[in-house]
Amino acid sequence: MNFVYQLRIVEISKMIVALFILDCLFVSRVDAAIHEPGFSGPIENVTAALGREAILACTVHNLSTYKVAWLRVDTQTILTIHTHVISRSRRVGITYSDQKNWYLHIRELRESDRGWYMCQINTDPMKSQLGYLDILVPPDILDRGTSSDMTVREGAPVSMTCAATGSPHPQISWRREHSNPIMVSEGVEVTSVSGPVLNISRVSRLHAGPYMCIASNGVPPTIAKRIMLTVEFPPVIVIRNQLVGAAVGSDLVLECETDGYPKPVSYWSRDTGEIVPIGGGLEPQRVVGSYRSILRLPIRKVTSSDYGTYKCVSKNSLGDTEGTIKLYPMQPPAENRNAIQKLNIVAGKASESTSFGTQDFRLQDYNKAVPRDGFCYKLLFLLIILIKALVP
Repeated sequence: MNFVYQLRIVEISKMIVALFILDCLFVSRVDAAIHEPGFSGPIENVTAALGREAILACTVHNLSTYKVAWLRVDTQTILTIHTHVISRSRRVGITYSDQKNWYLHIRELRESDRGWYMCQINTDPMKSQLGYLDILVPPDILDRGTSSDMTVREGAPVSMTCAATGSPHPQISWRREHSNPIMVSEGVEVTSVSGPVLNISRVSRLHAGPYMCIASNGVPPTIAKRIMLTVEFPPVIVIRNQLVGAAVGSDLVLECETDGYPKPVSYWSRDTGEIVPIGGGLEPQRVVGSYRSILRLPIRKVTSSDYGTYKCVSKNSLGDTEGTIKLYPMQPPAENRNAIQKLNIVAGKASESTSFGTQDFRLQDYNKAVPRDGFCYKLLFLLIILIKALVP
């Protein structure tokens, strides 16, 4: 009886010890779980401009003797462990505060720095979380894939392209210099065109000039490339006055306007086909603009041999054209031989001395003096006629 009783006491004691051990293990595990290191929040993604500094933050708790490390995910490169920089790059750095906040610094950012970064705690098993670094890159226009200066024939279609890189991807627009409108089709004009390609279905000489390809993505600076469009067309001549009259001995200038590209060869010739020589009284002159030229032919002291037809001739590789001006003789302006008369009527005065000289109040002929006696006889004759008409 006593033996059985003692055996039960032993068994109960073993159970109490086992329960005590289990309780201690459970408490230690709960305590370990409560005080185990971990992350206090996710890593916020960071966006920074090219050449600037980016800072990624990793916040932890209960770190105790554990350590924090930063890694580059795509290359599996260890950048920092705890307070030590492992990377050989001088652009990488680490700072921390209160063993809770761990900051990875990357200075002088490059496009190659874009990607995922890992913050890691060396627990068993290891704990980690990821953050993304995006790099803002200003736009850049690529020579490859972008049109250079172009020369096209009038009437042909033309396409100008513009290729650009940057992050975010740039938006491309087209404008003309000096805010000139872009004629995208007949009768349709716009100030700008969006997209990497500018199409003109039928180019004319009015389309010629510089175009600006502009790339922007919100990251300064906006960049532009200037593309010159040159249009080839045969010469065209405009003559404002086809008939010109001149008197012998007078001076005059004959003019004609020429348009054309490639730059035409222009000259004056007579109706006989003789080219007007340079020098003497006949001197061809050219005032050159972009496409338009004004061909001037001064003729000094016109002689009878200068009268006749003059041709303005213009030629280039695409064609030739000519216009004519006829120079005909005119009589010199006739001299005014009619008497210019001035009648001043002032009672009792024939003349008066003024600050401007002596003023004569008689009827005067400024081309030919009238004798005083003749004037008096005419006046007397008129008075006799007037008296006869009044007396019955």
